[in-house]
Amino acid sequence: MQDLEIYVRDLEAGGVSQWLGNHLDELELDDSDVSSVMKGSALYDGTRIRITLYPGAFGKRYTSLVIEGDALPWNSDLDCARSAWRSMDTEIRCSSGEWQEGQPVEDEKWWRLDKRGEQLVVWN
Repeated sequence: MQDLEIYVRDLEAGGVSQWLGNHLDELELDDSDVSSVMKGSALYDGTRIRITLYPGAFGKRYTSLVIEGDALPWNSDLDCARSAWRSMDTEIRCSSGEWQEGQPVEDEKWWRLDKRGEQLVVWN
C-alpha cells in the first residue's frame, strides 16, 4: 500500500473532485462542503484507491489530502502537489521527505508550491 499526502491552503468546495476527476476513474468524492472530514474512493489503473480530506490541518487554513492505494497516479508527494497546484491554483504544501525520526520537527522543511514557484520552507 502506498500513500500520498499534500496540504491545500484555503481549499474551495469542489476543487479536489474537479482535479482528481481528470486523473482517476469512477471518482466518488463529495467535496461540496469542505468543513468536515470527507472520505471517497476511485479507480486508478483498475485498482481501488482511498481518498480522505482532513480540514483544519496545521491551523484552520489547510486541508490534508491523503490518497492511498496499491497503484497511484503520482510517484511522490511532490509530483502530486505539482499536479494539484496546476489545477487548483492555491498554495500546496507537502513533505520534503527528508525529515527522520529523532530530528526536531521545527527544523523540518516542506515544499511550498505557489505563484512564487517551488521552495523548501519551514512550515511557520
